[in-house]
Amino acid sequence: MKRLTRILLIACISLCAATSFADYSEHPEAAAFVDTMVSKHNFERAEIIGWLSYAKHQSSIVKAMSRPAEKVKPWFEYRKHFISELRIDRGLQFWRENQQTLERAELEFGVDPAIIVSIIGVETNYGRNTGSYKVIDALTTLAFDYYTYTEKRESRKKFFTTQLEHLFLLAREQNQDPLELKGSYAGAMGWGQFMPNSYRNYAVDFDGDEFADIWSNPTDAIGSVANYFTKHGWKKDQPVATRAHISGSVSEEGLNKMKRPTMTIAELEAMGYDPVENFARDSTAFPMRFTAKYGEEYWLGLHNFYVIGRYNPRTKYAMAVHQLSEIIRTRRCVATQTC
Repeated sequence: MKRLTRILLIACISLCAATSFADYSEHPEAAAFVDTMVSKHNFERAEIIGWLSYAKHQSSIVKAMSRPAEKVKPWFEYRKHFISELRIDRGLQFWRENQQTLERAELEFGVDPAIIVSIIGVETNYGRNTGSYKVIDALTTLAFDYYTYTEKRESRKKFFTTQLEHLFLLAREQNQDPLELKGSYAGAMGWGQFMPNSYRNYAVDFDGDEFADIWSNPTDAIGSVANYFTKHGWKKDQPVATRAHISGSVSEEGLNKMKRPTMTIAELEAMGYDPVENFARDSTAFPMRFTAKYGEEYWLGLHNFYVIGRYNPRTKYAMAVHQLSEIIRTRRCVATQTC
């Protein structure tokens, strides 16, 4: 069954590439999009059509979207990609170079500097890999040619149509050329990899030059990531996650579900999870299981773990951010004797 599903998916991707339009202004779904931009946002029709006519289909984007690393790789392989000595060293260097900015971000937004450093490290390796796709190519490909046979992917298609809408709004508001902006295969931009709507909602001008430059300015990137977290409910000085021992067979209720935690520590203990760290028994968390190299690991994710998941709703991603932040914090603590 899995093989058949994969064959159907490959056939679907091939069909997308074969039937996609070289000129997206001529795509059957473009007319409705153009009408929306004109009637809802008062754009000039010729302007939107002109931008769409330059957008190019990228079949590699659809293929990449169909095989996210969080699903394909087991945890122990996924982890070593993001948590390496090189990335840790670069994280420490980034912290040293931006210490005052990180301290100000913590003061103003209440977000742990180690988490900000880790996010930027996981997302772009501290600005070294911000993406080479033209954002307009990524978003038109995914908005108009991300044909699928599941309801979930259809909802993603709608998501990218909305992102394309926000891209043009961003371009107008920030006096940017939407044909020149570059990012990931999903259309995420800058050091912190913000989607267009996230840029419009959460990017901040943190250095006071009247432009929120997440593309080349680490100061604005730090402030924007911090603002994103606080707006999504980050709780200052609160824990993120803890290892858990298990006794016997445990209930799999809520296992690896990246949702706002509702089960209390007391309830999780009754289900067979014994947290390594002590928390108030009415604290809420959810259970997670990861495939390690020599067995299974069990963890409990608390509220702030869920907040990390608002950045990317995958437990592997959030755990990589958490663990990288802890290692960088500990190394810096030892190096600076600020423990």
